[in-house]
Amino acid sequence: MEKTVAWCVWITGLPGSGKSVVSNALLNLLEQRNVHAYLLSSDALRKVLTPKPVYSQEERDMVYNTIVYFASILVKNNVNVIIDGTGNLRRYRDSARACISRFMEVYLQCPIDVCIEREFKREKLYHAPAHIYAKALSGESSNVPGVGAPYEPPLNPEVILDAVTETPESAAEKILNALIVRGWIS
Repeated sequence: MEKTVAWCVWITGLPGSGKSVVSNALLNLLEQRNVHAYLLSSDALRKVLTPKPVYSQEERDMVYNTIVYFASILVKNNVNVIIDGTGNLRRYRDSARACISRFMEVYLQCPIDVCIEREFKREKLYHAPAHIYAKALSGESSNVPGVGAPYEPPLNPEVILDAVTETPESAAEKILNALIVRGWIS
């Protein structure tokens, strides 16, 4: 049996921190190097699993357990994976780390006020729901990570990125360099 050499990068951060933009920038950099990776978007998967989401804890558990399951299967079949997902609880990301040997957690650090401002100005949604912070701030929704629901930042991420000062391209470069340093790509 062939040894698994694929890897998984989970880009986590608050909604509106830029996870999707950075994930797509990383995907582009990898394509330029002829490195194939599959982008697993929590928002895209949610549209299939829960077309009318309520963002309950049970629903989040189902979505993130499914993401970890798909990511682990893909990696076992030598497909590199980028997870674009808030994964608001550490246990989701820890679950991926426990079952994927080549796992890297990337924390896109961004203050909540910047995330809110970005969300109001967002033109491209990348499958994300619209106006989540407006709904949270008006009291219409109590399930937004960082506002009504908890967001547990990673304790020991392999890469920490400043979403305010770094461009998506420079953030993607840092992730790419971390993959190279680990010997996961050349």
